[in-house]
Amino acid sequence: MRSKSKAQLAPLPWTEILVYWVLSFGSHLYSFYQLHKFSKEHEAGLQREFQLEKGLLTGFKRDPSDFEWSFWTEWAKRSLLWTLIGHGLISRFTSIFYPKFRVPALTIYGLSAAITVLGIKGVSVLLVQLGVSFSVAQLRKPALSWSCNLLLLSTLHIPPLQEIQRGWYKTEEEYYLLLFSVAVCGLRFISFSLDHCWSPLDHGGVMQLFWLFSYTFYHPFFYNGPIITFNDYTEQMRRPAEESDRDDSALRYLVLRSGRIILWWCIAEYMIHMMYMHTIQSNETYLEILPPWALGGLALALVQFFYVKYLVLFGLPSMLAMLDKLVPPKLPRCVSIMYSFTGMWRFFDEGLYRWLIRYIYVPLGGSRHGHLYTMFSTGLAFGFVCLWHGGHDYLQYWALMNWAGVLIENGLKSLLASSFIHSIVEQHLSAAMERRCIALLSAFSTAMLILSNLVFLGGIHVGRIFWKRVFIQGWSSIAPPMLAFLYCFAQIGLEWTSHPP
Repeated sequence: MRSKSKAQLAPLPWTEILVYWVLSFGSHLYSFYQLHKFSKEHEAGLQREFQLEKGLLTGFKRDPSDFEWSFWTEWAKRSLLWTLIGHGLISRFTSIFYPKFRVPALTIYGLSAAITVLGIKGVSVLLVQLGVSFSVAQLRKPALSWSCNLLLLSTLHIPPLQEIQRGWYKTEEEYYLLLFSVAVCGLRFISFSLDHCWSPLDHGGVMQLFWLFSYTFYHPFFYNGPIITFNDYTEQMRRPAEESDRDDSALRYLVLRSGRIILWWCIAEYMIHMMYMHTIQSNETYLEILPPWALGGLALALVQFFYVKYLVLFGLPSMLAMLDKLVPPKLPRCVSIMYSFTGMWRFFDEGLYRWLIRYIYVPLGGSRHGHLYTMFSTGLAFGFVCLWHGGHDYLQYWALMNWAGVLIENGLKSLLASSFIHSIVEQHLSAAMERRCIALLSAFSTAMLILSNLVFLGGIHVGRIFWKRVFIQGWSSIAPPMLAFLYCFAQIGLEWTSHPP
């Protein structure tokens, strides 16, 4: 909820804010310590069951159970890090000496890099889908383009086709990289198709096809995003290179941003050396015996690791895009200051959020035609995200929880903004007290937000056990202090929103 109400902007005494900071930071550290302690006490059992890896430092084990982090780390070492560096070198060289050939050079390089990693057969899948999507888009019928691109995305889930594509590669990891590439490129094909239907480029078919090639195979965003729309990409890439390309500003930015990415990577690695949260969440027995503070530490560690992971995964491509004079989506905002479902969707993956708003929410009516249209548009947006991620049962629960969370938050926001309720609140509560009440409501929203994220990250069994232990068995012992700390988190989030750094 991006509310501009007086309650959110109302200042609180600095001593009160300091208390919230101390309690928030202290609860993170203590719960992480308890999880670390539990991890070390059960290290032998975790080692036998899940095969912890040898750590980067002597005497430490490393939790390799987060598939996404292990997958992209391995591919970065094998090839992706080097091809991204190659992209940066070619971009700088052409920008300085041959600026007119920069976009064609980057397009050819991106296609070549994709062929090197995915092979001719893997890239052929993308080229066929690109050709089909481009051809259908020429008819300029949005419904037809949507149907075509959804059918193309559905090919990811056809078992016979999956087996054929698996046969092209020696390892499952190579096949998964093709799946990720097809899924992300599917969003680009939809973006091109709908942008072309609504406002086609003022060029012939050959130039339109060239820009679709460039957009699809732009190497920094090719495998995993972040997502940028077709219109934004073409407008920004066609801007003339600025004179500042020749001074030391680009080098300074490169050094500073690279240092931040390395720091984020170190934090992520430190977390999976100190806390075995991914292996613990995979075993229901450990989830059942975790002490309350360690249970809270597990929840915080899982969502914080997910946040830091995407700072790295989006940070490096975004840095290269900035050097190419693109404006990539902002990096994810820290999940510990997220106090609403709406804020999580708006500020964690800003590129995907903009994509959903532009191509699903607004065309279906959004908030312009009443509450029913809002519910319908929001529901289809979450339904698409669920299907795009694979449509598994735990994703369906996750999507439903987020849909309900967004609708409830928007409903409360409308209720509190009504003239009747607003007048009562203004008569009986000061602005500061109103903010405290909003933070209290946000604490409950944050609890459900964390629960939905645990379902997304760990599956239904993780969410079920947390719900049982915190809200059923621990309704009088665990839930009240947890909500108190989440209240502190919400106050920090409100302070950050009202007075961003």
